[in-house]
Amino acid sequence: MTSSAGSSRPAGAATRPLLPLAAVLTTVLMWASAFVVIRWAAPDISPGPLALLRLLAGSVTLTVLVLLVRRGRPRLPRGKALVLTGVFGVAWFAIYTVAFNWAGHYLDAGTIAMIVNLSPLLTALGAVLFFKEAFSRRLFLGMGISLAGIALIAVAGSTGRLALTGILIALAAAFLYTTGMLVQKVVLRTVDPLTATWLGCLAGTLALLPFAAQTAAEWEGVSAGTLLAAVYMGVGPTALAFWCWGYAMNHFSTGRVASSTLAVPAVVILLSAATLGEIPPPMAILGGGVCLAGVAVSQWRRSRPRRSHLPA
Repeated sequence: MTSSAGSSRPAGAATRPLLPLAAVLTTVLMWASAFVVIRWAAPDISPGPLALLRLLAGSVTLTVLVLLVRRGRPRLPRGKALVLTGVFGVAWFAIYTVAFNWAGHYLDAGTIAMIVNLSPLLTALGAVLFFKEAFSRRLFLGMGISLAGIALIAVAGSTGRLALTGILIALAAAFLYTTGMLVQKVVLRTVDPLTATWLGCLAGTLALLPFAAQTAAEWEGVSAGTLLAAVYMGVGPTALAFWCWGYAMNHFSTGRVASSTLAVPAVVILLSAATLGEIPPPMAILGGGVCLAGVAVSQWRRSRPRRSHLPA
C-alpha cells in the first residue's frame, strides 16, 4: 500500500496508538472472566492446585510464544533485573493467584472483583512511597472514599450476607496485586513485556510446586470442565492478558493502566449474573461502588492539550 504524496507519516502510524488500547481492553475482558471462572471452579478444586494447573498452562503457552517471537533466542535479563522479575512472578503469579482462588470459596465473583480493584489506589500510594511521587490531595481524598466503601462491604459481611474471612482474603489479594504491579513497573524498565511475563510465570510456577502432591491427590476427583477452566486461565487471563498488560504498561503510565481495571467489576457482575446467577448483596454493591469512586478520584487527571502521542 502507498500513502498519499502529501503525507509525512506512514499510513499505519495513526493506528499504532490503538494497539495499547486494544491490549488494555483484552486484559480487562480476560481478567473479568477469570473472576467468574474461579468462582465456578471453586467447589471442585482447592486454591493451590488450581493455581498450579493454571500457571503450568500459562508457562507452556508463554514458552511457545517466546520461542516463536524471539525465534528461539529469548533475551534473558541478568542480575537485579532477573531477581526483580522473580519477585514479581512469585508475588503476582503465585501468591496472588492462590489468594484469589481462595477468596472464590467465600465470596461471589462481583464482590471479589470490587475489593481486588482497590489496587490502582494502592498502586498510587505505593508510587508515593517507593517512586517518590507527590502525595496529592486527590489521592488522600480517594483513599478516604475507598475506606468508606470497604466499611460498607464489611457491614455486608457482618450481616452474614458475605463471609468476613473472604473479605480479608480478597483484601490480601489486592495488596499482592499491588506489589506485583509496582515491581513489574521497575522490571519493565529493562525487560520487555513478553520476557517479563514469561519469566514471572515460570517463577510463580516454581513457587507453587509444593502444591504438586495435593494436585496429584485431587486429580482424579476433578471434572474435565474444571481442568479445561484451569487451562483457559493459564492461556488467557495469565499468559495473553499479562503480556497485553505489560505491553500497555510500556506505553502508558502505571496509574493510567491501573485505572483501566475500574471497568472489571462491572463486567464481572454482568458475567456472573448471566452465567452463575450470582449478584453481590446490595450493601456490597454500594460499598464496591464507593470504593471504585475513590479509586477513580485518586486516578483522575486534568486533560493536557500537548500530549498528542497518547490517545485521548
